[in-house]
Amino acid sequence: MAADDEGVVIDIRSWRGPRQQPRPPVAPSPLLRVIYGEVLRDERRDQDRTLAEVSRQVGMSKQYLSEIERGRKEPSSEILHSVCEALELPVEQLLTRGARRLSAFRRLDRRPASEPRIELRAA
Repeated sequence: MAADDEGVVIDIRSWRGPRQQPRPPVAPSPLLRVIYGEVLRDERRDQDRTLAEVSRQVGMSKQYLSEIERGRKEPSSEILHSVCEALELPVEQLLTRGARRLSAFRRLDRRPASEPRIELRAA
């Protein structure tokens, strides 16, 4: 066999095919406890109520309610129900507002990197 008949060897591991832009890493979705905590805190502040007032009405410590609002504690459904009752917020509204915030977060996270981003941050 002559040298011309051997053909060309291509290392398939180094062949990349058409160049694609690398996708930026996707941020993980926030935890439900964080979203629900934000909704509860926003509702309490909209009513101009203090942590002490609401926690006293629910029968829990002010610190525990604060940790729920900051998304640091995973409250049971009974606790969420009690806090919602104290705020006169139907549980359905908590779930609906939470779903809207989660949807908004996901829509913002899927925008191309070239488009301006708006980040939702708790104060």
